[in-house]
Amino acid sequence: MKKIEEYVKSIPDFPEKGIIFRDVTSVLQDADGLHLAIDEMQKFLEGVEFDVIAGTESRGFIFGVPIAYNLHKAFVPVRKKGKLPRETVSAEYELEYGKAEIEMHKDAIRPGQKVVLVDDLIATGGTIEAAARLVEELGGEVVKIIFLMELEGLKGREKLKGYDVESVIHYEGK
Repeated sequence: MKKIEEYVKSIPDFPEKGIIFRDVTSVLQDADGLHLAIDEMQKFLEGVEFDVIAGTESRGFIFGVPIAYNLHKAFVPVRKKGKLPRETVSAEYELEYGKAEIEMHKDAIRPGQKVVLVDDLIATGGTIEAAARLVEELGGEVVKIIFLMELEGLKGREKLKGYDVESVIHYEGK
């Protein structure tokens, strides 16, 4: 079987010159790649006591739901502002060019619940750091944060100091 890194296609000079885009869709469209990605991410949860997996829109859903299903845990979606139908809590975070906002249902996390956050990629760390703030605002405890890929050159881990963070694949650059 191939290593997970072999399923990720690297696209040079996208979206701009000098950037190497790490394409997760190449992992998703290969049955073995998808299976391996889920398995490798799930390994980070061995021995971790938790109640809920929360995933950020949209690729956090793709990886978080099968892990939650496999481990018989609840899944909580963290969505872009305006997408959830009930009362929400929200957190704003910085983007390279502006700001964005994510939301979670106000009743999605109960006080004292232990939560694992899942996403496909950590770049600058803003989205997942905002998701962690939402979990904590609702009284939950973030016990682990897992990613398929990490772009170490963007230093997203620095925003997540104090959290237990794991990534399957590490890329040195941006």
